[in-house]
Amino acid sequence: MHITELPKNVPTKLLIGGSWRESSDSGSISVIDPATSETLAEVANATVDDAKAAVHAAYEAQPEWAQTAPRQRGEVLRRAFETMTTRSGEIARLMVLENGKSLTDARSEVAYAAEFFRWYSEEAVRMSGLVQTAPSGSNKMLVLRQAIGVAVMVTPWNFPAAMATRKIGPALAAGCSVILKPASDTPLTALLLGQILEEAGVPAGVVNILPSNRASKVVSEMLHDPRVRKLSFTGSTAVGRSLLREASDLVINSSMELGGNAPFIVFADADMDAAIEGAMIAKMRNGGEACTAANRFYVQEPVVKEFVQKLSAAMGALKLGPGLDEGTQLGPLINLPAIEKVQMLVGNAVDRGASVRLGGDVVNRKGYFYQATVLDDVPPDSAILAEEIFGPVAPVVSFATEDEVVTLANNTEFGLVSYLYTGDLKKGLRVSERLEAGMVGLNRGIVSDPAGPFGGIKQSGLGREGGHEGILEYTESKYIATSW
Repeated sequence: MHITELPKNVPTKLLIGGSWRESSDSGSISVIDPATSETLAEVANATVDDAKAAVHAAYEAQPEWAQTAPRQRGEVLRRAFETMTTRSGEIARLMVLENGKSLTDARSEVAYAAEFFRWYSEEAVRMSGLVQTAPSGSNKMLVLRQAIGVAVMVTPWNFPAAMATRKIGPALAAGCSVILKPASDTPLTALLLGQILEEAGVPAGVVNILPSNRASKVVSEMLHDPRVRKLSFTGSTAVGRSLLREASDLVINSSMELGGNAPFIVFADADMDAAIEGAMIAKMRNGGEACTAANRFYVQEPVVKEFVQKLSAAMGALKLGPGLDEGTQLGPLINLPAIEKVQMLVGNAVDRGASVRLGGDVVNRKGYFYQATVLDDVPPDSAILAEEIFGPVAPVVSFATEDEVVTLANNTEFGLVSYLYTGDLKKGLRVSERLEAGMVGLNRGIVSDPAGPFGGIKQSGLGREGGHEGILEYTESKYIATSW
């Protein structure tokens, strides 16, 4: 099979204990370019033995790293931020090659991802504790925040840089050593981040990178090693449930950022142009392949026709093509199964009576491309309203009243993010409180920010990433009772 040329100096081996090595059985993973369906690179495929070696290396390195001065840990992260910023073009191009997203999206992701290193370089020195007098007056109470220990991280393919830095940044700032298992579709960006962290001064063994398409066995091995004390996972709810069951065997502290089914609500009093602009960001960022992507559009009856027309025009104007083409605004989906899922969901909705206002089919060209698609009059029992689409498809449903749309929006097992547009701030805040979601975009099409606590409720996850809360996920409280 033809192999697309890979940028120079991109690692393709495992990073364990400060050394780059082949897998223990010399196996490899073929990384595919979604724009061409051709092989981009062969990457070492970690085994269970490699996982054991990584845990050992991380465990040995963690105590000294935890004792390193917070300022020193912060400076390492600051250097990593600066290197990412300097090499942003190279990192963005690599992400486009292995992920398929447009250069515009990739550049935005690099800036976002690097910011986690800068944010947590600053948070490293702000790990405050507590000193107070006991209510009885008999003693003093001290509360310390200490690094939780070895952290296993499992990240998805859709944001290969940001999902890694969002976990690695706070873990390193807190004093933890880490083992990152990136998605087998997009391991190259994670390996390059490992190289950047090495250059920034991370000691050997503090950061370990294990690409593997034997994820269940490799991760299970680590979760059943008593030296591992933290699991941070981003991915599907189904896999998250499975990992929580495994983590329960040794009572491993777990953070989960799982699936979403984000409603995008447009009230009749909304600024329509602003709502369309927000919809394009919330829906089409990363081509719809995001857990935060607007999945269901609920538009109040008086403006639904206008919204559908304007959204169709905006989505129809997007230039589709390979991500490396400068003018591309919509790249390919990640792989063939992704195309098949989107096709199935659209077909199901149309069979049940939905109207196709734009697109609605695969693109007849090399690679994994799907048309920007708008569906109107989508029946409430359509699968597309219940499942994550993870593609450039916008299903639109009309509603009459505030109570009705809140009920529709909350009618899901997920609760990651919700969006709503209205010209009435009082209504907007009232509805924001009623929506069952960990995050709400009120007259905004994007909520992600390294300084904000990212996470969901219900079956969208446990814990938060980003903000000050993000670093606390990698610590444990120690209470000391004393007198003086």
